[in-house]
Amino acid sequence: MKKYYTRPCNFFYGSYSRLLVKKKKTLPLCGDNNISFNKVEIFTRVKKKVNSKIFNIKDIKKLSLILKKKIFKDLKKISSKRDFFIKKRHVLMGVLNITPDSFSDGGKFNTFKRASARIEKMYKAGVDIIDIGGESTRPGSKIISQKNELKRVKKVIEKFKIKYPKTLFSIDTRKSLVMNYSIKKKVDIINDISCFKFDPKSLSLIKNKNLWKIIHHMQGTPQTMQINPHYNNVLLDIYDFFERQIKKFKTDKYNKKIILDPGIGFGKNLKHNLMILNKISLFHSLGFPILIGTSRKRFINQISGKYDTEERIGGTLSSIIFSFSQGVKIFRVHNIEEVKQGLLVYETILNK
Repeated sequence: MKKYYTRPCNFFYGSYSRLLVKKKKTLPLCGDNNISFNKVEIFTRVKKKVNSKIFNIKDIKKLSLILKKKIFKDLKKISSKRDFFIKKRHVLMGVLNITPDSFSDGGKFNTFKRASARIEKMYKAGVDIIDIGGESTRPGSKIISQKNELKRVKKVIEKFKIKYPKTLFSIDTRKSLVMNYSIKKKVDIINDISCFKFDPKSLSLIKNKNLWKIIHHMQGTPQTMQINPHYNNVLLDIYDFFERQIKKFKTDKYNKKIILDPGIGFGKNLKHNLMILNKISLFHSLGFPILIGTSRKRFINQISGKYDTEERIGGTLSSIIFSFSQGVKIFRVHNIEEVKQGLLVYETILNK
């Protein structure tokens, strides 16, 4: 069976973009006139064979009826506003690992005092979301019990959700016990790297709840995901995965509250990660906000080699700025201050 996919490309920015949108020569990306496009890359997939071709949007009407209908349907989603970004050009999700063994900062914040200091620092730095995790999911990590995980995060969630009511809080967990407690304490986002597959109770628990759900892609488990990951086409395979998972929320009262995360480094090698980032704008055609988590990831070391640094801020920031130029707005990061500074400078230059 033949399947088509639509990726917006050839972007314009700032005042020139706004002018082009006004003259109806481009379409706004995600309802934002500050970034627009006038071309699309159409992928055609038949079984394992994939081809692609770039079209100007004004030439779409010349295509076959079936293809034309598909592209116009996708363009409507691509150009529609995303509720999550009201009054925000970008959204920073700060990482708080209350664990002894996370890949980058394990052991640094695994006491209540240290975790509290970390939250205070992120809040002052202007973080939009605080993502709290009590279990490491780095490659090769071990599973801990629900009770132990809840014990690590419970006090932090309870205190700071009350202290900072305007800051969004996310719980990074695969376990229904932790999710249930967090929902009762009014967390705003559930971030489950298994996409609600690890715990059979989790999907029914979060359905019809007024909170954001992150649909996260991972091949395998944290224990197996980096053992020779393989895809027919990593970009389109993840797109198909997103489509299937979105359908699970079709009857959900809050089915618009979905965020897509392609899972950089979760069951992907360097080639896979780079292809996802290079063509990240494809996922706009699903009609939901996109989140990217490249902060301090191993692929940065694989590229930079001997120029690698402990916190990998340079590689993190460059991948974020590129993703931002493709319309991605949510970034999961460790270094709030540096990333915010970089994005503010980039946005200011771009919008002149």
